[in-house]
Amino acid sequence: MDTKKILIVDDEKDTLCILEKELTARGYSVIAADNGNDALSLAISKRPDLIILDIWMPEMGGEEVAERLKEDTKTKDIPVIFLTCLFQKREEEEQGCIIAGKVFIAKPYSIEGLSDQIEKLTKWQ
Repeated sequence: MDTKKILIVDDEKDTLCILEKELTARGYSVIAADNGNDALSLAISKRPDLIILDIWMPEMGGEEVAERLKEDTKTKDIPVIFLTCLFQKREEEEQGCIIAGKVFIAKPYSIEGLSDQIEKLTKWQ
């Protein structure tokens, strides 16, 4: 089985570091960016299998990054998981991870739940 390449994007360095370690330990190849502009460049140049994207970031938020990814033919089919503190774990459990067709995971996240979503979204790639 091919190693899945994941781009993680978060302006919090601690979150990036922890998430990178957790995903690498689970066998994923990880690329990290701490802002939206770098995320867009890396998505085009590295072609990740999936992007984990914080919503609340300065300059360019995750929603704008996701919109730009969907507008580009090179990146439009890359699945995105939004990792955010904009709603609570209880809301995620009550409403499920998919809201308006988008996958959201609340911070603090469980690595098991995140890994399950990654596997679901990359299963057919």
